[in-house]
Amino acid sequence: MSVRATARISAVRDGRGATTLPVLESDGPLALRRTRAALPGAARVTVVGAMSAPLGGDRLAIEVRIGQGARLGVGSAAATIALPGTGPRAEPARYDITLKVEDGAGLDWLPEQLVSAHGSELHMTTVAELAPTARLMLREEQVLGRHGETTGTLLSRLTVRRCGRPLLDQQTAYGPGAPGGWDGPAVLGGHRAVGQLLLVDPAFDDKGPDTRLLGPTAVLTRLAGPAVLVTALAADARELRTVLDRAADELADRASG
Repeated sequence: MSVRATARISAVRDGRGATTLPVLESDGPLALRRTRAALPGAARVTVVGAMSAPLGGDRLAIEVRIGQGARLGVGSAAATIALPGTGPRAEPARYDITLKVEDGAGLDWLPEQLVSAHGSELHMTTVAELAPTARLMLREEQVLGRHGETTGTLLSRLTVRRCGRPLLDQQTAYGPGAPGGWDGPAVLGGHRAVGQLLLVDPAFDDKGPDTRLLGPTAVLTRLAGPAVLVTALAADARELRTVLDRAADELADRASG
């Protein structure tokens, strides 16, 4: 039996400059917990998996709204594992994330890895709507197959709009049924971990970093507007996280300097 669940987070700034969470709604396998924030005045939420999901046929969603001047960090307690459905004709699972960040607000969307297990099929979308002075740091990490197994099918799309205009819109597809060549030398080249780090920060209006290689399988790309995108391939999740963490630290220093 498939699961349909939507979790909702709303963050607002109170009269003392702190961020509060008037809406923190968990549903089904998506349990939300308020955890300690690293920065003064910010709030933090951790997504805790309350059951195995997403399975084939599941429909999961997270909706996040950050009000003016609020600051929120969202992470997860463990990796999300896309698993095969239980029936012979299980439909693909869906996981849809919607992020809305208003003026002067900031969101760090930093979940753990998504693992595409053998035999699974997951369609995932992330849509971010940003106000002109909003800040967003978003990390995506995808691991194609658990240890010693081949990947499932993973279709992922990331769409970011700023001031109502497109900033980034990209789609990737891996595994059985994906367009040919996804594992060839022009795409993954045999790597099994792929990720990206997007930083949209008004501080980059005047001093954004230039496009350049960060290593043999990682690149930093300056986007139109105050945004940069780091894309990386790696042999495993640990190596991928190392590359993205190093890039995140560099970008944060550049934005604050």
